[in-house]
Amino acid sequence: MSITTKPEKNSTDVLIIGAGAAGLRAAIELANKDINVLVLGKRKHGDAHTIKAAGGINASFGNLDPEDSWQIHAADTLREGHFLNDPAAVEKICHGATAEVEQLQSWGCDFNTTEDGKINQRYFGAQSFRRTCFVGDHTGKAILDTLVAKAKALNIPFRQNMYISELLTHNGAVTGAFGFDMDSGEHTVFHAKAVVLAAGGHTAAYIRHSSRPDENTGDGAALAYRAGAVLQDMELVQFHPTGMVQPEHFKGTLVTEATRGEGGRLLNAHKERFMEKYSPKHMELDARDVVARAIYQEIQEGRGTENDGVYLDISHKEAAFIKERLPNIYSRFKELDINISSEPMEVSPTAHYAMGGIKTDFETGKTSLKNLYAIGEVTAGMHGANRLGGNSLLETIVLGKICGNYLANSMEKQDFVSLDEEQIIQYQQELTSFIYAKGDEHTEDIILSLQKLMWKCAGIVRTEKLLMDGLDKLNALKERQQRVRSGDNPSKSLECALNLRNLIFCSEAILKSALMREESRGAHYREDYPEKSEDWHCNILCHQEQGEIKLSTQQIDQPGPKLKEALEQKHEMEYHHLE
Repeated sequence: MSITTKPEKNSTDVLIIGAGAAGLRAAIELANKDINVLVLGKRKHGDAHTIKAAGGINASFGNLDPEDSWQIHAADTLREGHFLNDPAAVEKICHGATAEVEQLQSWGCDFNTTEDGKINQRYFGAQSFRRTCFVGDHTGKAILDTLVAKAKALNIPFRQNMYISELLTHNGAVTGAFGFDMDSGEHTVFHAKAVVLAAGGHTAAYIRHSSRPDENTGDGAALAYRAGAVLQDMELVQFHPTGMVQPEHFKGTLVTEATRGEGGRLLNAHKERFMEKYSPKHMELDARDVVARAIYQEIQEGRGTENDGVYLDISHKEAAFIKERLPNIYSRFKELDINISSEPMEVSPTAHYAMGGIKTDFETGKTSLKNLYAIGEVTAGMHGANRLGGNSLLETIVLGKICGNYLANSMEKQDFVSLDEEQIIQYQQELTSFIYAKGDEHTEDIILSLQKLMWKCAGIVRTEKLLMDGLDKLNALKERQQRVRSGDNPSKSLECALNLRNLIFCSEAILKSALMREESRGAHYREDYPEKSEDWHCNILCHQEQGEIKLSTQQIDQPGPKLKEALEQKHEMEYHHLE
């Protein structure tokens, strides 16, 4: 890895950091309006975390259930977010769903269709009707492939294997970004009129998570926080009920909710269908937080498997049906000598999605910092305290379009803010210090300790004692962080060191925010405060003050009349439709 004295410099109107569905959808909107845009990705082009979103994307077409509407979709989203959502964001994204899914289809996304040619739809947990559109069980990959093809057709510039370590600022405005090429090691400056963060979430803070290695390491939230932006609801982390438990290299890998949406049943080690006890009306398709806690309870009370899991069984369905609707899941387990058409899978909860992140205006994608925008999982506000499955892909494409459209219409009035050259030199020196670190600690060991700490202290069930213990242990990890050493591969060592820095920050924000919220709501369950409290019907904000995390609260707007009407109708899914 080379060390440069003069970084490579690039200039573009809009810089997008993150190359998943959100980033590419925004880029396509900008390119369609002849705005100069550059997309940066940590991996190769077309290889982003979006591909892990397997089960589907929500849009209230009503193709199978004509009673459905975007208002009911929005009501489901608010209700299952336990009303910590931004109602305006929910309304805007749910209302824009069908048009964006149709747009994807027109660009070549091969959604499964009904016999009469309409987009097919399946049940997902806590949804009143079948509204989740899908491409087998690889919907995220199909959508990302479609967006990549469209971006390439538009000749949208792309830099792959690029790690952004800092946002550049000057006089209170974001001016671009600084990072390094993970192949050559060259330091790189990107000067831009506007920067869009689309860098994913921070669930890799947990030892069992559904992301691939080096994904969802909190880059976006940490970059925004260090630059001075406000974050929101960092305590709200979703634990998906069904992640794999073995073999070791698959631990935490998602078994898509589509498996339950197509009729999969959860059984404990005694082969009892235990959701009858926890949610007799909605069974396996209750909200993710409900199902995850039920599995956790079964395991805690000694009814789990030897691998601390439970069973997910879809073998009562025809093999042909399983292969058509769940081809990836079928193939993955087949490679492990498990035939899911005749035997159950072993699963356990896994950290899956960050509902908290950067505080964002969903009318534009603006953050609290001038010239900085955010879209996708890196944001907070859409999902509240518990995200509906199928709403993550939806958020990426709708908000990607909204943000891209807003920026396209505002670029003519916007000028470049000059770069702070001293700041660039400082960031170069920081990277160099990481590369030549000669301590006695290995970064990977500290990350593993952090992940175990977070799973134990800020996991599915939390208490004041656990959270306080987590903060104490986090301080010890910070001390170890000061003694890290660079490995034989400087580029990889630098990446790990920066990932650790981001994960430590996000973990501290989660722990402190979770300690502050003295109630149980959605995915945030405090065993010492097991009830929901009206006093905590508010968002927790997080910002930097004199180098320390400072927390405050903000009140939440009331839903508009259309959403209130849909909420009053109290639509809900009946599980027996699947029987």
